[in-house]
Amino acid sequence: MSNTVKIQRPKIPQDIKPLDFCPNEENLFELCIIRDCSIINEDIHRIRFEQVIFKNVIFKDVSFKNIELTDVIFDHCDLSNTDFRNGSIHRVEFIDSKILGLNLSDASLGNVFFQSCNANLISFGYSKLKQVLFDSCSLRNADYYESTFTKVAFKECDINEASFERTPLKGIDLRSCTFDRINVSINDLAGCEVTSNQAIGFARLLGLIIK
Repeated sequence: MSNTVKIQRPKIPQDIKPLDFCPNEENLFELCIIRDCSIINEDIHRIRFEQVIFKNVIFKDVSFKNIELTDVIFDHCDLSNTDFRNGSIHRVEFIDSKILGLNLSDASLGNVFFQSCNANLISFGYSKLKQVLFDSCSLRNADYYESTFTKVAFKECDINEASFERTPLKGIDLRSCTFDRINVSINDLAGCEVTSNQAIGFARLLGLIIK
């Protein structure tokens, strides 16, 4: 697989209006831009955002389990340690954002684009990723434990110490990525595209002595 997959962009009209984040009974936000603010100490189950842009928004101590994101853009946001477990995330972009430790475990992601993000320690454990592109992201110590990849691409990312345990990497192209070590079983490496230098590193996992 090449380092580029076709990603459907979020479908957001140009004439959306600014809106302050104030939780409502429906837990639904749509057709709006939320910008230049902080969302703090919110714990809301099954909140929905449809056709929404977040710009320069800081999330602090936020838990949105079972979140539904459809046609959403996070632009220069800070979602560090935010909890989106069991989320449904479709046609979403994370652009130049700090998503350190973002919890996306048990989530379903489709047509999601991560560009120039600090995504160290991000968690995708048990998640399903379909048509997802990571472009120029730092994914150090990212956790993809027992994830399912369908048309997933990594382009020029730092994936050092990322964990792909029990996640088959067949068809995944890591040649443009940088890492000294990643956590993956040899069986799950079958069909993964790597450079010759990267292959030497994987050979060490087999206990080979390379001279």
